[in-house]
Amino acid sequence: VPSKCDGHCLASVSLLQIFNCSAPDTGNMEVLIRYGTEAQKERWLHPLLEGKIRSCFAMTEPQVASSDATNIEASITEGKGVYVLNGRKWWISGSLDPRCQLCIFMGKTDPAAPRHKQQSMLLIPMNTPGITVIRPLTVYGLDDAPAGHGEITFENVCVPQENILLGPGRGFEIAQGRLGPGRIHHCMRLIGYAERALSLMKERVTSRTAFGKPLAEQGTIRAAIAESRVEIEQARLLVLKAAHLMDVVGNKEAALEIAMIKVVAPNMALRVIDRAIQAFGAAGLSNDYPLAQFFAWARALRLADGPDEVHRAAIAKMELKR
Repeated sequence: VPSKCDGHCLASVSLLQIFNCSAPDTGNMEVLIRYGTEAQKERWLHPLLEGKIRSCFAMTEPQVASSDATNIEASITEGKGVYVLNGRKWWISGSLDPRCQLCIFMGKTDPAAPRHKQQSMLLIPMNTPGITVIRPLTVYGLDDAPAGHGEITFENVCVPQENILLGPGRGFEIAQGRLGPGRIHHCMRLIGYAERALSLMKERVTSRTAFGKPLAEQGTIRAAIAESRVEIEQARLLVLKAAHLMDVVGNKEAALEIAMIKVVAPNMALRVIDRAIQAFGAAGLSNDYPLAQFFAWARALRLADGPDEVHRAAIAKMELKR
């Protein structure tokens, strides 16, 4: 750890792993709990819950607009007792971690079926022949080692038919069930990034002097701190409301709140982190502190698990029906 970092740079990653609440593992656990057979849970869910292994989720493809999950082109064909998978996936978070043993793969089993019944999901051991990691992808130059985001090809990958989740044609249904909990988990993490950024900002401005007085006594700095606290608390309350509704009435009934917080939380975090970077000056841009990494993650989450535009469209659609 660099001397100036004092553990800041690694803290968020290590704590997520200590408490076993990293993406995409949490979302994959939800999938197995909701849709897995007892045998699938025994093989994959229990080791994930115990933190013994890690996992990845392969849906996004480079050649199509994957924000519309019905666009995916990876194929799943039926063989004798097996399914054969072919396709190229990218932004497969966690796939480069040496502990990653499970891939949940989404592809098309029946392109002629109704639009939302064409897709299926399969559980694939990562050591299955035919899986090739082409390259690690970077987010604003950060590689997120050791987990990373891989671009992967699947060439004639054979898995037993019992590895399918729910059955053929149920993939889109599973994706919708997975993404709700996955989104709320991301928003919870974003609240944490924002809190940490504000905490670092307060430490910085109380220890630095400019133009004859501490930065903390500058009016613009105080206004920025106030704005950050207000925005964090607003977002936190909407996260709590969405989580409460998911527990009480279920993910489907909480769809509006989930969509709203998925728009609110990343944008809030970006503003809070940006203010902290500004208060740090050039140091905020470096890897001596975690702010640049926080900013990259927050910006990525305006795209991950659905871009802002898709969520805004869903919010407007639901609002017009109320």
